[in-house]
Amino acid sequence: MIETIAFYIFSAVLVASAIMVVFSKNAVHSVLFLILAFFNAAGLFILLGAEFVAMILVIVYVGAVAVLFLFVVMMLDINFSDLRRGINTYLPFGIFLGVVLFIELVFLVFQGWVAPPTDGPALAAPAPMLSEISNTRALGQLIYTHYLYVFQVSGLILLVAMIGAIVLTLRHRPGVQRQRIATQVGRKRSESMVIKQVATGAGAPVE
Repeated sequence: MIETIAFYIFSAVLVASAIMVVFSKNAVHSVLFLILAFFNAAGLFILLGAEFVAMILVIVYVGAVAVLFLFVVMMLDINFSDLRRGINTYLPFGIFLGVVLFIELVFLVFQGWVAPPTDGPALAAPAPMLSEISNTRALGQLIYTHYLYVFQVSGLILLVAMIGAIVLTLRHRPGVQRQRIATQVGRKRSESMVIKQVATGAGAPVE
């Protein structure tokens, strides 16, 4: 009974916070609601017995990603009027995507929630029983044995996305001095220092 009540509480707060992430007018408030959604999702994972996934969700997404989003949003001077200026141009496409996602959710609710047959073939990589092995070790065995190549491909996709984000946000502004390591390392001694002959007691000449 307690687990059922906790499930409905976590689910209700998660759905409400996810809605507020989209409909909040302030970007900082959206990030705060996103952090609340992550915490409630971690609570649902704990109810499912996946405490390792819940802790990773809190540490990685709440402790790193969401906080980084919060700092970036607070430090950047975002002009929300410029962001809303082109909303009419992309509004039909957004409505189309929303309708497609809604149809998929309806299909999932009425057609996808079907219990698999108990006498059917076993899964390709079934998870071991939690009574025999811990949750963290079972997850590690599945990822690094049966799904190793998929895990490596996902890492490459994230790497390509990170490189793409760096390339898209890189701006060469005129008048901004940049460090050129190859030029600094390859320079000669005559280009970086000047040797002057100073007589004893005369002092260095002023240029």
